[in-house]
Amino acid sequence: MLKFTSATFADSKPHYDLLDGLRGVAALLVVWYHVFEGYAFAGGSATIEGINHGYLAVDFFFILSGFVIGYAYDDRWSKNLTMKDFFKRRLIRLHPMVIMGVVLGVITFCIQGRVQWDGTHVATSMIMLSVLCSLFFIPAIPGAGYEVRGNGEMFPLNGPSWSLFFEYIGNILYALFIRRLSTKALGVLVILLGAGLTAFATLDVSGYGNIGVGWTLDGVNFAGGLMRMLFPFTMGMFLSRIFKPIKVRGAFWICSSVLLALFSVPYLEGTEPISMNGLFEMFCVIVVFPVLIWLGASGSTTDKHSAKICKFLGDISFPLYIIHYPFMYLFYAWLIEKQLYTLGETWQVVLCVYIGCVIIAYLCLKLYDEPVRRWLSKKFLAKK
Repeated sequence: MLKFTSATFADSKPHYDLLDGLRGVAALLVVWYHVFEGYAFAGGSATIEGINHGYLAVDFFFILSGFVIGYAYDDRWSKNLTMKDFFKRRLIRLHPMVIMGVVLGVITFCIQGRVQWDGTHVATSMIMLSVLCSLFFIPAIPGAGYEVRGNGEMFPLNGPSWSLFFEYIGNILYALFIRRLSTKALGVLVILLGAGLTAFATLDVSGYGNIGVGWTLDGVNFAGGLMRMLFPFTMGMFLSRIFKPIKVRGAFWICSSVLLALFSVPYLEGTEPISMNGLFEMFCVIVVFPVLIWLGASGSTTDKHSAKICKFLGDISFPLYIIHYPFMYLFYAWLIEKQLYTLGETWQVVLCVYIGCVIIAYLCLKLYDEPVRRWLSKKFLAKK
């Protein structure tokens, strides 16, 4: 069943309600994953326990984004959609919350004491330069003065913005090149990109033992992040072209349970002759995620309760993803200061942080994002 959501201001087509809901589920799981990332970071551990494969939510977002963009725009190019209009629509849809993430990022950085993780004080001029670069999506070079947190992030004021950086690249490539491909040619491109990403993951090219790459601006991360975006993004577009719904009941709950189960699988040891963890990741990205997208697009809500849940999750999904990490920085700093490394020791604080992020995301949506997008749409997307 198709319904209008908060995302509709920039895109006139209705959205698949179950896919919106699944995007929200993935966003909630990302926040939970980052909680456990904090324990590993504070304790100096290389292994994240709990929702171990939560970083795969980004790959799920990419395939979902490709599907939705293909569905929303493919048939418009031959009518009245221009490249300028497409880019305006995508900027209106995404960038207001990107700006909010930067604002929250600089506020929390100042609350934290304006110091890098090693305690080095950061000059106000470097903070301002970091803000300026983040607003215009100019990634920070590791070790540069405006890479203010000192751990190599592309966007040190709001780490998860790296995935939006690659999302923007995907949108540009779609408008310039990918949309022009026939379905057959697009299928060939998907196969080639899938083979490249599989080799990257199973051969452990990054040396991380996983495909959690793209967050920093070094060679392997940029190349890996680009491949990590391009395969699911084009796969999603390919699915949107060949999609035919099937009859399925309880699709939302089935898909949500599968996401939770996959993200909770422990890290798989073994790198000879191939990385077992990389093989599992590719099974998720190449096989399971496309199936979940197909099931989610095929299913429909059967009652008002489920419809409200999906709408709420879809509405807060992007705001939650893009604003939660500045508060995670504060949480990480608190863990380091108190030398606390487990959920059992900190569950009360975690509960407050988690619920607080959801509430702040909802307030940002209703008080800032939706009004701003309404105004921008009215001003810059007026119908001729």
